[in-house]
Amino acid sequence: MAASSLGQTEINWDKLDKSKFYVVGAGIFTGLTVGLYPVSVIKTRLQVATRDSVEKSASSVIRGILKTDGVPGLYRGFGTVITGAVPARIIFLTALETTKVTAFKMVEPFNFSEPTQAALANGIAGMAASLCSQAVFVPIDLISQRLMVQGYSGHEKYNGGLDVARKIIRTDGIRGFYRGFGLSVMTYSPSSAVWWASYGSSQRIIWRLLGQGTDREEAAPSKSTIMLVQATGGIIAGATASCITTPLDTIKTRLQVMGHERRSSARQIVTNLIRDDGWTGFYRGLGPRFVSMSAWGTTMILAYEYLSCSKW
Repeated sequence: MAASSLGQTEINWDKLDKSKFYVVGAGIFTGLTVGLYPVSVIKTRLQVATRDSVEKSASSVIRGILKTDGVPGLYRGFGTVITGAVPARIIFLTALETTKVTAFKMVEPFNFSEPTQAALANGIAGMAASLCSQAVFVPIDLISQRLMVQGYSGHEKYNGGLDVARKIIRTDGIRGFYRGFGLSVMTYSPSSAVWWASYGSSQRIIWRLLGQGTDREEAAPSKSTIMLVQATGGIIAGATASCITTPLDTIKTRLQVMGHERRSSARQIVTNLIRDDGWTGFYRGLGPRFVSMSAWGTTMILAYEYLSCSKW
């Protein structure tokens, strides 16, 4: 029936071929990391630029990188990221799917509308998954971001990821790898929750607009329609999450890339941003972050579709 047809559009853990998920999925996420890494470099440089920096836009950052370092400059820190990004994504997706079923059961007794129920359950699962992956992701993020901005706007230069790691241990010990961990959790966990909540609710709203989930519609949607709706939901979710959480991401990035000699507190970073750019300073790098979040999320959803063992 209609409800069961709409239910078939959900991609859950029990629908996935696990061996294919971990092998093929790792390849997909590696390829996506290669494609989107320059976007992360541009975003990071925009977020840490000083008031006197001449590179105020994404296009000017790209021109500056290509002029000084060529195309390899767009991949500074990539080796570090690729080492940890795939394990972190696998941890994230495993936690996401294994907690989503429990989250749906938690909200079901409240008798919310279907879009609201989907938003809450997906949001809870997204936040839990992000918390699980942060232990791996934060040190990788910190090292890669320092490599992304080395020599830019007065930031220290390094001889690769190992050099960054050695200097962090020398100045701060192991805990230095988790500088900004609290802000990172405050950024990525709400961001993940907002993304998945927006995705879950927007997808259902789109289906309702298309006539699915009503008594008049019994035929299951085609696979191409399902993928189109999921991709649209991913773009909407990326826009929503990036608008809400970019200010925290900007503060976190500035906190993590500062060397020992330039260290500032989160409060000082906020003060400096307001002084230099006003409140708009918190939205530095919004465009690249939106592109990255939308592309990551949408590709992840479509990868689920590809890796699903169900045949519609």
